[in-house]
Amino acid sequence: MVRFKNRWFLVEFITFSPESSRQPSFDNKQIYSALRQSIISNFGDTGWGAVGMSLTIKYFSPTTNICIIRVARDQHKLAWGAITLLTSVNGIRIIPHVVHVSGTIKHTQLAAIKHNRQVISSFRARAKNPAAYHAQDSYEPYLAQSTREIEVLQE
Repeated sequence: MVRFKNRWFLVEFITFSPESSRQPSFDNKQIYSALRQSIISNFGDTGWGAVGMSLTIKYFSPTTNICIIRVARDQHKLAWGAITLLTSVNGIRIIPHVVHVSGTIKHTQLAAIKHNRQVISSFRARAKNPAAYHAQDSYEPYLAQSTREIEVLQE
């Protein structure tokens, strides 16, 4: 029996539009649709035919804009190119940053948890009053919840 071999991408979507202070309003389906359009416009129907059956968005966090994407191992370079060439999702201009690529979901989960903590620490560092901010930190429950959600993911 042959198993289905995947590549897992951990992608951060960096927004740079003037209204970037508000949370972006997109979700898994809109990311999938934007990736589909990127693949079709850059690699044609042949590219979508190769990647389409294996492409899935497993996780997206609107707080940190982190996304976990699964694709077949043979087509991961094509998917990586489409991710890199992505310019907007749901009308919001973004810069995709591929943080981690792995052959197993476990290593991607560990990288996602680590990256979440780094992003949250940068949010805390940018707080206007860091000393008082930690006393009423709203990110601790988010970190606990996102860690649980990421650890639950399965192939």
